[in-house]
Amino acid sequence: MAPPTTNSTQVAEKPHLTILLAAPRGFCAGVDRAIQIVELALQKFGAPVYVRHEIVHNKFVVDELRAKGAVFVDELDEIPETDQPVIFSAHGVAKSVPAAAQARNMFYLDATCPLVTKVHREAERHHEAGHHILLIGHEGHPEVIGTMGQLPPGAVSLIETVADAEAFEAPPGQELAYATQTTLSVDDTAEVVAALKRRFPRIAGPHKQDICYATTNRQEAVGAIAQRADAMIVVGAPNSSNSQRLVEVGERAGCGTSMLVQRATDIPWERFDGISTLGISAGASAPEVLVQEIIDAFRGRFDVTLEEVEVAREQIAFNVPRQLRDVAAE
Repeated sequence: MAPPTTNSTQVAEKPHLTILLAAPRGFCAGVDRAIQIVELALQKFGAPVYVRHEIVHNKFVVDELRAKGAVFVDELDEIPETDQPVIFSAHGVAKSVPAAAQARNMFYLDATCPLVTKVHREAERHHEAGHHILLIGHEGHPEVIGTMGQLPPGAVSLIETVADAEAFEAPPGQELAYATQTTLSVDDTAEVVAALKRRFPRIAGPHKQDICYATTNRQEAVGAIAQRADAMIVVGAPNSSNSQRLVEVGERAGCGTSMLVQRATDIPWERFDGISTLGISAGASAPEVLVQEIIDAFRGRFDVTLEEVEVAREQIAFNVPRQLRDVAAE
């Protein structure tokens, strides 16, 4: 009897990899609402729907909406005379923007996150009470531009770092109040606030912290998994503030490699040689489909075990503008 034939070409076993999946991750209620506003406006009014700036900071999301008929512009003067909707992004806008839209009789919808609007109202109240406002945030970020644009020039000073807080000279005889961008590092912001309170004990602050629940939850989740991981991937865009902060949280937790990745095609595989545990999270504007795409890419190279690490459960949802609620109810 002939011996059984053997296949001389043996498939090498994939190395084992445990992926720790942060929860919560990805879309927050404000981002979900903003995307819904564009999609519902397209459904109700047809294309084109104009959007000032990226509706959220994610190229994949923007490209998908563009394919459906959204037209993204930097400024309102790029929009021709039209009866079609004009949508303001989730990050919020200065008061001059809706004023310019009204001057042109534009039909506009505001997709500003309600938690950003809360910061706007707080800043206005402090200003009305005679306070000079210190805004803790990143210069040039759309949310910071929008918040500073709620008040007259000179009414708000931007504080980015502890050094800025130490160097700030208060206007003579004026009380101070502070507000913060919603997507900052919780730890960094606490240090800046502590410096301000030490220097200006009478400084007023928000009733509740301005850093939003989603930013806080995602940072806590990354902190929980980064301590156990050899490497950390945050799915998000380079211009996404909250995604960049998640990368920093991973680094501070002691993770040797903590990096931002937009898509599976962007993975620098040489950085993941020899790892046995990988943490994955996603910024608040990154869709879950991109997380799954990256997991699938690792499955192609590793024998993957998934473990979800949940630190909070989010059940918050925000209403869309009343002009779209009939379509949303369908």
